[in-house]
Amino acid sequence: MKLLTQISRIITGIIFIFSGFVKGVDPLGTAYKLSDYFAAFRVGFLDDLALPLAIILCAVEFVAGIMLLTGSLTKVASWAVALFMAVFTPLTLILALFNPVSDCGCFGDAVHLTNWQTFFKNIILTLVVVFVFIRRDDPSFTMSLKNGVKTSLSYIIIFLLFILYNLAYLPVIDFRPYKPGTNLTEAMAIPPGAPSDKYDIRFIYEKDGVQKEFTLNDYPADDTTWKFIDQKSILISAGYIPPVHDFSLATDDGTDMTPLILGEQGFTVLMIARKLDKANEKYLMKGIDLGAMLEQTGTGFYIVTSSPASEAASFTRGIKTLFADETTLKTVIRANPGFVLLNKGTVMAMWSGRDLPEADKFTSDLNSLAIENHANKNKILVIFILILLVMFSFSVTSVLRRTDN
Repeated sequence: MKLLTQISRIITGIIFIFSGFVKGVDPLGTAYKLSDYFAAFRVGFLDDLALPLAIILCAVEFVAGIMLLTGSLTKVASWAVALFMAVFTPLTLILALFNPVSDCGCFGDAVHLTNWQTFFKNIILTLVVVFVFIRRDDPSFTMSLKNGVKTSLSYIIIFLLFILYNLAYLPVIDFRPYKPGTNLTEAMAIPPGAPSDKYDIRFIYEKDGVQKEFTLNDYPADDTTWKFIDQKSILISAGYIPPVHDFSLATDDGTDMTPLILGEQGFTVLMIARKLDKANEKYLMKGIDLGAMLEQTGTGFYIVTSSPASEAASFTRGIKTLFADETTLKTVIRANPGFVLLNKGTVMAMWSGRDLPEADKFTSDLNSLAIENHANKNKILVIFILILLVMFSFSVTSVLRRTDN
C-alpha cells in the first residue's frame, strides 16, 4: 500500500508540475484564457483579476506537485490537489457539454486538448487524486514539518520569480505558432491534398404552405411549384487549419500588406502594440525612436496595432503603421509593446519593450542579435532548471535522512 501511495503521489505530482510549469512559462497567455472563461460565463467584470489569478493558479499547481513529489507538506498538497480537481472536473464537464471555449488551456499552449479529452483526462486523474487524498496521513517518504515549510516556501519563491521573469521578458519557452524559427508564409500555407471542411447542406423549400428540407441530391431545381425559402449548412468535420491562419497586416484603408511584409528581402522589425493607449509609454517611445533610426538606414520598420487609425496617428509620429486583429496580436507576442524581428518572413527574434536592445545594436549583424536573444532565454531556462535540480536533490536527501533515522 505504501508503494502504491508513493506511485500515486509521483503521478499526480508530475502532472501538476507540468501543468503549472507550461502555464507559468506564459502567464499572460494563461490570463488571456481566464478572460475567455470570464467572457463565456458572463463575468467579464473579473477581467482585472485575470493576471493575478493566473499567477496564483500556476504557482499552486506547480508547488502542490513539487510538494507531493518531494514529500514536503504532503497533507497540505493532498488537500490542494483534491480541491483543485473538485473545482475543475465539474467545470470541464460544463465546457465539454456547452463548448463556450474551444480549449480549456489546462496545459497552456504546450498541449491542446478538446474539452471532452480534458474532461476524461480529469476523470482519470481524479481517481488517482482521491487515492492520494485518502492516504494523505501516510508518513512514508515525508519531510518533517519544519523542513517541509522551508522547502515549500523556497519552491514558491523561485517559481514566482520565474513567472515574473516570463511576464516581464517574454516566455523562455515559446509554444505558440509564431515562435522564433517559424516562417510565417509556410505556416499559413495549406498543403496540397489537405482535407477541407465538410458540411451537410440543406435547402428549405415551400409548397402549398408546407416547408420541406432537401439535400444537394434531391432538391427540386426544375420544379417551379416549390419556392425556395432558406439554406442552412452544418459543419460535419473541420478541414486542415494551418498553424498560422489569422495573421493579416493592413493599411488604414484596408489594403492587405501581409504578402509584401513577409516577402521583403532582408530584415524587418515589427513593433506590436495591440492597444496604443494601453502600451507602456516609455517602451513605446523607445520603439518609435528605433523605428526612426531604422528608416534612415533602410531597414523596414512598422508599427502594428489594433487601435483605430484615428487614434494611432497621435502616437506613431509618422512611422509606417499597419493594423491587425487584437486577438492575433495577443497571440503573436506577449508584450505591449513587443518587437518581432523578421527575415524574409521568418521570425528571427522577439523582445519585450523592457529588454529591447539599444538602437545601435540594430546597425550591426542582426543575425548575431537574434542568436544573442535565444542564448539569453536559454541561459535563464538552464539556470532555473539547475536551481530546481539542486533544490530537489536537497529535498530528497532530507527525506531519506529522516527515513533512516
